[in-house]
Amino acid sequence: MRILLTNDDGIESEGLHVLARSMREHGEVFVVAPDSEFSGAGAAIGPVHLSEPQVREATIDGIDTAWAVSGPPALCVMFARLGAFGPVDLVVSGINPGANVGRSVYHSGTVGAALTARHTAIPSLAVSQHMTGFGDADQSWDDLIGDQKWHVAAKVASSVIEGMLRDDVGDSPVINLNVPNLELNQIRGWRFTELGPEPPRAMNRVELQPVVDEAGAFNVSMSWGDETTQTPEFDAGALMNDEISISYLSRIVALEPPKDSSLGSALTDLLKSS
Repeated sequence: MRILLTNDDGIESEGLHVLARSMREHGEVFVVAPDSEFSGAGAAIGPVHLSEPQVREATIDGIDTAWAVSGPPALCVMFARLGAFGPVDLVVSGINPGANVGRSVYHSGTVGAALTARHTAIPSLAVSQHMTGFGDADQSWDDLIGDQKWHVAAKVASSVIEGMLRDDVGDSPVINLNVPNLELNQIRGWRFTELGPEPPRAMNRVELQPVVDEAGAFNVSMSWGDETTQTPEFDAGALMNDEISISYLSRIVALEPPKDSSLGSALTDLLKSS
């Protein structure tokens, strides 16, 4: 089995390196990851007709083959599935510092890479870890990152892969895995979860602040709300309950249109009038 590792935090991310090394017991591991930070990129591939993306060889301890791509994680997966780096049997994305639960799933580059694999029936796993203290004004990013227990999320991900490869899950779903930032013996359990209405801590206000001496320009000041309380059947609620959350994500599918919709008649009238 050839396992592609990617992420949205860039090729230098410690979480990516720890996760990649933990996957070696399951097959041949190779890394294709962005050359810089692409958090929040979702499943974007960018304007490839304009950007002329490049691929460069990279070095990761314990990994024989690694590539850095000048583009988002979904683009890394797209290049891989089109044959740029050899066959791909499984895509694992992460470890992302910070949970990807609730509506943040829509915007996550970590999840976006896994969804891109899923579009062409390649099984995929997105791995994220709760970040203790995220959103606190007195916490720097370096302090937050320094407290991440990468080894725990990697062990959990390896166990999930072991079970995933034994299952007959059918239509190649994306497994979205979120792990508490705790030692393994402190985690209370695990559960299959639904997508919650919001992440554990959401942005609740933005303000435009005028840029000095530049008319018509504004800096955007963002503020985070308090941690939410959600029941454990939801992904964020499980994390807040110190449990591992596992959600199966489907491909985007069209829904049945509402009965007696006026949309069709509006379009029919438009075409008749032309």
